[in-house]
Amino acid sequence: MSAVIISGKEIAGDIYAHLADPIKSIGERIERQPGLAVVLVGDNPASQVYVRMKTRMCQKLGIYSEQITLDAKASHEEVLSTVRSLNENHAIDGILVQLPLPPQCTESEIIDAISPDKDVDGFHPMNVGRLLIGSPAFIPCTPFGVWVMLAKGGFSPEGKHVVIVGRSNIVGKPIFSILCQKMKYANATVTLCHSRTPNLPEVTRSADILIAAIGRANFITADMVKPGAVVIDVGINRVDDTDSENGYRLVGDVSYDEVSQIASAITPVPGGVGPMTIAMLMYNTVLSCSRRYSVPFVPIIK
Repeated sequence: MSAVIISGKEIAGDIYAHLADPIKSIGERIERQPGLAVVLVGDNPASQVYVRMKTRMCQKLGIYSEQITLDAKASHEEVLSTVRSLNENHAIDGILVQLPLPPQCTESEIIDAISPDKDVDGFHPMNVGRLLIGSPAFIPCTPFGVWVMLAKGGFSPEGKHVVIVGRSNIVGKPIFSILCQKMKYANATVTLCHSRTPNLPEVTRSADILIAAIGRANFITADMVKPGAVVIDVGINRVDDTDSENGYRLVGDVSYDEVSQIASAITPVPGGVGPMTIAMLMYNTVLSCSRRYSVPFVPIIK
């Protein structure tokens, strides 16, 4: 058996098509584009790549983008001041502070300084709390993307046992909070595993849907997966590859070649969850603008 490939690129394309009408309506109603500001501190190469990808997609969709780049030695107060000024900027509907931040910046304080109504990354404690209790909130983009992939791909978690490997605040915990909710395309029994989970392979083999977000290359092997399970690979890891022009290649947390032979469906790396993260950032930005100006917005999952 060879698994069905769940293409993040294809589903992200559906998201962008879905955003076309509300972006047009916003332009007609308020005579400006939805606006996204990205704050980048320092010159981390990976962060620069991510920011460029986000900027290009904004331009493609007709979303105004503003990049504020601060020196790697910028003080904590400088970053806070930048965030606070963006909170007051009426042309900006979404604010994203690119992580990681340099050591002189206290990440939690800077995230807390973002207005919850512009927190399109979904990391502000108010949005985290709203998500947990099932109230309207900005959902963190990667977990949101995973949820949309399952729903749009025809793999509803309802009534299924979902096992998540990884308990980060960015991925594992928010996915848990989404899928255990009493609502359509959720209603799952969710088990959250981590490095201290005893008998991890036994737990993962019980999953109807297995979500790997542990940050270890090829960690999930075939013996850890129940035949016929749906496998979502959130990981993006660099491994050495002398045959590659860059000297490395990207792999996920799942040993793709072997797991794809026993899973019923699987996400590739790259081309799986990654494109969905950017798509949901664009979605949250347009949603933020529509909320601020009472422009009709049809949710992607109904």
